[in-house]
Amino acid sequence: MSYSSGQWAETLAHTYLCQQGLQPLKRNFRSKRGEIDLIMLDKQILVFIEVRYRKSQHYGGSLESIDIRKQQRILTTATYYLHTHPWTQKHPCRFDAILINGAMENPQLNWIKDAFRA
Repeated sequence: MSYSSGQWAETLAHTYLCQQGLQPLKRNFRSKRGEIDLIMLDKQILVFIEVRYRKSQHYGGSLESIDIRKQQRILTTATYYLHTHPWTQKHPCRFDAILINGAMENPQLNWIKDAFRA
């Protein structure tokens, strides 16, 4: 995936989630251990969101690309975010995935709430 298609997918996911009522907090939060694509509030729930885009299912779909190692990196990075942003610790957390498949001209978006757990 090129940088431009990754940015396009994150922007599409961000726009979609804002339309669903989520409040954006941070995009592309990075730590030494990993990156979280989007961090948002869904009412009072702090949501860490992984965005995955696949133009084709030929090498596996976007869901399969979130393997256990990727989940561990997200969990570690989320823990770091919580420690460095103490105000967030009063909120319950959730880990979601936005899966985008197909050509950019006609993408299919699937929002999976609670895609994995800590």
